[in-house]
Amino acid sequence: MKNLYILIALLLALSIFPQKTYAAENHSGSSAQLIAYGDSISNMQDPRVLALKNVFNKYNSPLTPYADLYIKHADKNGVDWKLLPAISGLESSFGRYYMPGSHNVYGWGGGYIYFQSWEEGIKNINKALKRNYIDKGADNVYSIGPIYAESPTWAVRVNRFMEEINQEYIKISTSNLTVTL
Repeated sequence: MKNLYILIALLLALSIFPQKTYAAENHSGSSAQLIAYGDSISNMQDPRVLALKNVFNKYNSPLTPYADLYIKHADKNGVDWKLLPAISGLESSFGRYYMPGSHNVYGWGGGYIYFQSWEEGIKNINKALKRNYIDKGADNVYSIGPIYAESPTWAVRVNRFMEEINQEYIKISTSNLTVTL
């Protein structure tokens, strides 16, 4: 019985005073390893795509499945990747209000220009932004605004959506990866 009391007292003492526990995983090969949480390295998406998807989802946008196309065509044409999605935010509440079947959520041509698909619209408008604006010196939302739209507040409102997208990108970029040495 005395041994039982000693055993119980010992177990209580050990549970009252917690000990720090350390764990390590043995890796061979590279001296530094990149560890990604949430996605494996091979499946990891561009954080810009994830940022766009998150913002589109916040607004119940039908554009969510096309987030990667915004990045692809913006990069291909040297256009700020946040610009066209932000324009869609202002012109159509991220694709929630537009002429059905037009795939034009950007107010392009007053909203009367039709595209055959979402990708065609994303591709063609990125090309046109490059050719008709950026190549002619209008290289930011404030210099594009007076040409793109009549409203003097268009650029400020588009910039607000660009900032929202950028904040989501920063949040994802700073929390998604941990580098261990």
